Amino acid sequence: MQFYEHEIDNDILIIAADGGIDRHTRKEFVERILELVEGGMTKIIVDCQKLTYISSWGLGMLLRLHKRAKTAGGEVKIANVHSRIVELLRITRLNKIFGIYPSVNRARLEFRPKNAGANDESNSPD
Repeated sequence: MQFYEHEIDNDILIIAADGGIDRHTRKEFVERILELVEGGMTKIIVDCQKLTYISSWGLGMLLRLHKRAKTAGGEVKIANVHSRIVELLRITRLNKIFGIYPSVNRARLEFRPKNAGANDESNSPD
């Protein structure tokens, strides 16, 4: 299991998991990510494109990450999830907690303020 992290727009952290998340790998993952959350990174996207499996330990880790980010005013979104893992998230009802997106870019767009890019038409002539 390998984890890769990088920052985008100075406030969105994208974490790519390669392999699986289980009781053997979660400690490394949790410690590093919680450090980043405590350091101010509260907008987190977990890129699951190369994630091959996730155990109940891994699900618990995602919930812990969600709780920490939410406490700090942030949110965790999940992107590029394979159908088996999507089904697991649905069965466990975790799809109600996490935003699940088809791509990292789509998840990143959901972090934008809702009025970003909206035109102010109140000053336009009739």
